[in-house]
Amino acid sequence: MHIAIAGNIGSGKTTLTKKLAKRYGWIPHFEPVDNNPYLADYYADMDRWSFNLQIYFLNKRFRDVVEIAKSQDTIIQDRTIFEDARIFAPNLHDMGMMSDRDFDNYTDLFDLMMSLVKLPDLMIYIRSSIPTLVSHIQKRGRDFERSIRIDYLEGLNKRYEKWIAGYKGKLMIVDGDTLQFENSVEDFKTITDNIDAELYGLFPFDGE
Repeated sequence: MHIAIAGNIGSGKTTLTKKLAKRYGWIPHFEPVDNNPYLADYYADMDRWSFNLQIYFLNKRFRDVVEIAKSQDTIIQDRTIFEDARIFAPNLHDMGMMSDRDFDNYTDLFDLMMSLVKLPDLMIYIRSSIPTLVSHIQKRGRDFERSIRIDYLEGLNKRYEKWIAGYKGKLMIVDGDTLQFENSVEDFKTITDNIDAELYGLFPFDGE
């Protein structure tokens, strides 16, 4: 199976991916951040590096999707190829940080890739407000994220909500403001109980 975690910057995708991978024995695929050759440049000058960054992510994510499709294992993925194309790239284009020419080129490439892949077996969307996102971003203290603007996060959140409202696959929404799944056993169990119901029916997952 292919399980995907979606959510804005700082929503807790990586944390939830790690915890669910450990809980169910799934194989995690993480978003490439630490070794990303464009990310620091992008946050320093979004106009210059937006297209380069989005193509880098599209390439990495498509490779992941192809690998997942070939795998016999259950894989849980931290961020999806759909978010890059339906949220981040259009947001940059609307903000004037990606030209019409680059955006059209990017969109054509994405549409071609999507003709070759299918939706995840379960999409888990972490819905978080701006204060929660900012708190998480500040807590993890990545230098290149210090320059992220509130209006940038707000634009992304609006696009996430629009995308999720029209999503056609199996979807589960996690309230990132109220469910403290990183530290609360009860809150994490609420999430896993819902996953069990979505994937395995009425009976909780027992590891067998």
